[in-house]
Amino acid sequence: MALTFRTGRGQATAQQTDVADRVAQPRSVADVLGPSGIDAARARAVADRARRSAKALAGTLYPGQPDLTLASAEARRHNTSLVNLQKDPADPRLVKMFGADLCLKHRVLPWRNIAGRVTVVAASADHFLKVHDVLRVLFGDVHLAIVTPSQMDRAFARLCHTTLMDNAELRTAADDSCRDWNAGRAFRWGAAVALSVLACLLIWPQTSFLILCGWAILTLVLNTILKSAAALFHLFPKPARTDPVVAPADLPVVTVMVPLFKERDIAGALVHRLSKIDYPADKLDVCLVLEADDGTTQKALAQTDLPYWMRAIRVPLGTLQTKPRALNYALSFARGSIIGVYDAEDAPAPDQIYKVATRFASAPPDVACLQGRLDFYNSHSNWLARCFTVEYAAWFRIILPGLERMNLAIPLGGTTLFFRRDVLEKLGGWDAHNVTEDADLGIRLNRRGFRTEIFDSTTQEEANARVWPWVKQRSRWLKGYAITYGVHMRNPLQLWRDLGPWRFFGVQLLFMGTISQFLLAPLLWSFWLMLIGLPHPLNGVLTQPVALTFASIFVLTEVINISVSALAVTSARKRELIIWTPTLHFYFPLAAIAAYKGVIELATKPFYWDKTTHGIFAPTEPRQISARPRPLPHPVAAE
Repeated sequence: MALTFRTGRGQATAQQTDVADRVAQPRSVADVLGPSGIDAARARAVADRARRSAKALAGTLYPGQPDLTLASAEARRHNTSLVNLQKDPADPRLVKMFGADLCLKHRVLPWRNIAGRVTVVAASADHFLKVHDVLRVLFGDVHLAIVTPSQMDRAFARLCHTTLMDNAELRTAADDSCRDWNAGRAFRWGAAVALSVLACLLIWPQTSFLILCGWAILTLVLNTILKSAAALFHLFPKPARTDPVVAPADLPVVTVMVPLFKERDIAGALVHRLSKIDYPADKLDVCLVLEADDGTTQKALAQTDLPYWMRAIRVPLGTLQTKPRALNYALSFARGSIIGVYDAEDAPAPDQIYKVATRFASAPPDVACLQGRLDFYNSHSNWLARCFTVEYAAWFRIILPGLERMNLAIPLGGTTLFFRRDVLEKLGGWDAHNVTEDADLGIRLNRRGFRTEIFDSTTQEEANARVWPWVKQRSRWLKGYAITYGVHMRNPLQLWRDLGPWRFFGVQLLFMGTISQFLLAPLLWSFWLMLIGLPHPLNGVLTQPVALTFASIFVLTEVINISVSALAVTSARKRELIIWTPTLHFYFPLAAIAAYKGVIELATKPFYWDKTTHGIFAPTEPRQISARPRPLPHPVAAE
């Protein structure tokens, strides 16, 4: 069976492609390492025992150096040597011959040419075996040596720096990226639209106002219908699905990436929370992704004892500094076949990653992403935290599962996301320039024929419960929604062909409808003027039946919103928040302020990442509404 190798963003060189077409996969460990006389069955048995006892090994040979312990065990299993890349670095000429992209993809590094035989280093013999024949055709006689994973990562960062930086910022294809967004052009278009609307309001005030209000009411009605349909699906769920149990030895390696930036107050708590994950330690690869100039977080982590399955990856400075850029950089160092993303303040359910692994094992190949639910462990910090909790409950427990049941494209949340690695790399990772990289990736997945499933597991987060930081965070989200919509609507006909009419309509409603809802919200608020007898632009224009229809629509949407929110918090086992659902009427106006801030930034600083500070609010417990105590949703919420 022929092998085909690709670089990070395109085909390999002609020489590498020719080599790949001429070789076949090795049949066994003994086929490749045969000269040492290794017994293949014995090697497999030893390797299996070592994997299952990896945690116990950490500290037996070299106390305090589990990386070195495991590497030494791997070298002994395969009767080969252990190389120290810090003392004896790899020959960059050999790396260039093989290609930095292929080194990163297959996690191997041609090290030295000694007496006509090239030694190739890897942290695992499995990595070497997958590309052994290609290496043999390129270099002739090749030999395996083992290095520690941390030394391998440092060598990659040094020898493949240019490729890593390109992958971080340019991994996504230009047609799918917003990196060519022209802020000056956006300003000119935005100014022209604003001036045109203002001119129409001055020349034809009543007609223009009526048209704008009509559009706002239409999107309000459509969003309410969508929310109602999602609520009906929630009330009539699909039969419970039971995924088959996967034996520990068959579980895949899962890499979880946690981008951190200026997280002085949360680093230690994060390590504590992630240490509660119930998944085989030798199959868990947690990457704490740090910015190179973030001394605050690096200092905090330096004072924290990291378990051996957790490591820090430092992202060098580049032309921008965003979460998706950091994720793209770290993706090149990931060891797992499943890639997950958590936020700095997350407290996932202990069995969450096991659920992910078992679901991917039985899911159809087109299920490329699993999205977990989000909730807040400080729901009762203040009124804003309560409303934020209600909103998230409706979004993650009602609306997103409803979108999945209705076969609509799902705009992903930024955390508790898990991807099949091969699909994620095929799509070009995250758009480094998009400040809502999650929503954009959700649409790209759907356009390429893949699906996202909402799975039954909850991650607790810290609610952003201060007014101005909340507005800044929401403005970033809405700015990203606008940019994402602009990117995917560059070619509306192609988007129609990729998604089909139904999902195309869904994208219009979710993105354009949401943005216009918040931007035009003040027009709908103006109808309060009529109720209190003050002048209104449409006085004398609206007939009594039309005015009553408008009033009925407003009342009905409020009732539906409150009902859906009450259903959501009940599902989240936070029934005490039901009394706060009517106050959402005063909560969402903050999003209108955020929408205008975001639109202004489209023309001034489209790629600016307005950082949300974590570690402000401690976990809270609900005030009891009955004499019978009620447990928290997950033990991690009580930390």
